[in-house]
Amino acid sequence: MVIAIYGRPNKDNALPQVQELFSKLEKLNIEVLVQNVFYSFIKEQFSLGANVKTFSKHKELKDTAHFLLSIGGDGTLLETIALVRDSGIPILGINTGRLGFLANVSKDEIDQALSSLIDNKYTIDRRSLLHLDMETSSFGDLNFALNEMTVHARESSVMMTIHTYINDEYLNSYWSDGLIIATPTGSTAYSLSCGGPIMIPDSRNFIITPIAPHNLNVRPLIISDNDVVTLKLEGRSKSFMVSLDSRSAIVESATQLTIRKENFQINLVRLDGQNFIHTLRNKLLWGIDKRN
Repeated sequence: MVIAIYGRPNKDNALPQVQELFSKLEKLNIEVLVQNVFYSFIKEQFSLGANVKTFSKHKELKDTAHFLLSIGGDGTLLETIALVRDSGIPILGINTGRLGFLANVSKDEIDQALSSLIDNKYTIDRRSLLHLDMETSSFGDLNFALNEMTVHARESSVMMTIHTYINDEYLNSYWSDGLIIATPTGSTAYSLSCGGPIMIPDSRNFIITPIAPHNLNVRPLIISDNDVVTLKLEGRSKSFMVSLDSRSAIVESATQLTIRKENFQINLVRLDGQNFIHTLRNKLLWGIDKRN
């Protein structure tokens, strides 16, 4: 078995539990591939065994790694999507951050999680992504997102107009600070904070959520993920910001964006005893009432 590991070089990822993870992987004679920047950080924190090698690009993982462990928070896990891409490598998120909605294995459960991987006591959740096409190639071949695509104004005092079409049929012109197109996975992220609904991960839908709309009768809209959404941007500003998860690019006014479902999915590892509803209750305190 080969396990790849990705993390951000910060103090939260130099925990004793992370050191124990590497020690156990060495004892089990499991080959480990660590992203080179993270490797440079952790080798200064504790010693690494002879079973540890490095990688820097996604091509080095494809057809090599059996799992990828993301050590950090949800933002860290989103960064691993660029490493996994269409390889199908399952991702397990180990949370050393705060909320940890996607990275839902706590730092105290690392040993148990590793045992579950070895013993095949897990389920694969297949998560859909969205794909962005636009006139410029600002995102290169990383033009996909697990959570959401967001377009928003660069200046807080400037509102933008987003002419929106579904399958080439005119839907609405949003006067707002921006617009979010979210996947079911992203329904508990930025879209939720802007009033969007929570969706079960396998819902096969997208959510169109306006950001601070000028017209108060405009509300989030759920559409099929087989639909193609086209956005035409307009405003007094000469440029706007477009984001795919944690990656951002500046686009010129009058740019046209086309959003559709990506032709591959991401595999997330769900350990036995975990499920989305359980995560809702425990991470978002779903239904918690002090009166009860």
